[in-house]
Amino acid sequence: MPITEFLERNAKLYGEETALVEINPEEEGRKTERWSEFALVEAAMETAYRREISWEDFDRRANRFANLLMANNVKKGDKVAILLMNCLEWLPIYFGALKAGALAVPMNYRYTADEIRYCVDLSDATLLVFGPEFTERVGAVRDQMHKVRKYYFVGRSCPDFADSYYQFMSFCSSRRPPVELQDSDDAAIYFSSGTTGFPKAILHNHESLVHACLTEQAHHGQGRGDCFLCIPPLYHTGAKMHWFGSLLAGSRAVLLRGISPKWILKAVSDEQCSIVWLLVPWAQDILDAIDRGDVDLSEYDLDRWRLMHIGAQPVPPSLIHRWKKVFPKHDYDTNYGLSESIGPGCVHLGTENIHKVGAIGIPGYGWEAKVVDRSFREVPQGEVGELTVRGPGVMTCYYHNPEATAEVMHGDWLLTGDMARVDEDGFIWLVDRAKDVIISGGENIYPVQIEDYLRANNKIKDVAVIGRPNERLGEIAAAIIELKPGVTATEEEMNEYCLGLPRYKRPREIIFDVVPRNPTGKIEKPKLREKYGAASIVARQTGN
Repeated sequence: MPITEFLERNAKLYGEETALVEINPEEEGRKTERWSEFALVEAAMETAYRREISWEDFDRRANRFANLLMANNVKKGDKVAILLMNCLEWLPIYFGALKAGALAVPMNYRYTADEIRYCVDLSDATLLVFGPEFTERVGAVRDQMHKVRKYYFVGRSCPDFADSYYQFMSFCSSRRPPVELQDSDDAAIYFSSGTTGFPKAILHNHESLVHACLTEQAHHGQGRGDCFLCIPPLYHTGAKMHWFGSLLAGSRAVLLRGISPKWILKAVSDEQCSIVWLLVPWAQDILDAIDRGDVDLSEYDLDRWRLMHIGAQPVPPSLIHRWKKVFPKHDYDTNYGLSESIGPGCVHLGTENIHKVGAIGIPGYGWEAKVVDRSFREVPQGEVGELTVRGPGVMTCYYHNPEATAEVMHGDWLLTGDMARVDEDGFIWLVDRAKDVIISGGENIYPVQIEDYLRANNKIKDVAVIGRPNERLGEIAAAIIELKPGVTATEEEMNEYCLGLPRYKRPREIIFDVVPRNPTGKIEKPKLREKYGAASIVARQTGN
């Protein structure tokens, strides 16, 4: 069944119950607003701290947008690009595109104007929906986006080259459009994170999206009484596919537009959230704020919070040990996935396996996984190879890129590009990205192992290890260290701390700087490599 049927079922069964809540912490003190299907234009004119929508109105708005698309001659198989910050409009627009038989094309809100143009052209999008944050960027390249026939603007002060989403939606029928969908129909194009170059367009069908729903609920047991706090950007598979568990259960979710520890804890308390997905930096910020006394847990009602889970990046075991000391009643899970595998869950730890914290886990619901060598032979237990996965959520292809597709697909197995090993109990441990491995004096050095070691230092907020050219060794490991606010440390102090590592794994350079991460929490190592290239010597080498 296509994923749109879950929304229609929820509208019939739970019509007046709240489906989505949007929280805008910077608007605290302004009114709370509940959308109705008639409050279309008015919604664009008001700014509220809290907005909510029922399942019935969610479905009606998706139908309205689908009918608006069809009125603009958007046909089955056409592509609709979505460039919005997290907001209450986001998911009805996404599902409206699907209901029209179109492909939803979510786009990274950090894209530059040139990246917007590139991704719109690559996906063949003929219609672009965007918010006020992107008016300048879209306007700068709209004359170069020749495939786009129509622009819809979500917000106030609509630019002259676009039409108002709210105004035109008000004229459209809220009835289900007469479009038949199949599991095999193309549904969405997502973009790779671009941490290794320009993004690739990842094509998924409805079967992939539905399997993401089933996987998420199988792993985290969403029920009707749960409430999911969604903080990461909805353009990414991670946030949306975790929300898909709420869609399947017919349970409430909260979109929080902010990441400060106080805002997160207040949202959990006020909305009685039971499931929260955090990125590593946000979890660290919460614990650090508690340690500093910036937040007082006694001021919040957190009794219903039952599960904290993390994904999108390697998780330092030291972080989870700290978390469990502060929140001993929380279940914990880690989720591994790629946009090519419809986001999180192709491998997951499982709440019952916290004794294996540090591992990414075992194959997820409906998934298979193995670690292979360059000849695609499974490597012996304990040896390092490339992780490969197979399941109903594997992408159809890289859109318009058969060469890149052939590089990662081995039959129906997807090569992840991640180096991993399997322990004696069958648990998979991520070693590093294949492209991040440092070869120093003939030894393979895996940066994640050094990063995990350094993050256990209580002065360090974040760390990234990259390879830098060296005449004698080929490459050396350089550690870019971001200290916690108000903390000082010396290069010598960090070198002494690293004496606990095997000699060949010790960083040969220590650099104190901010560690850049993208919106999904991944370290942007290409930026660091560019900044600290061969000609940029900013820290003393610590010797050969």
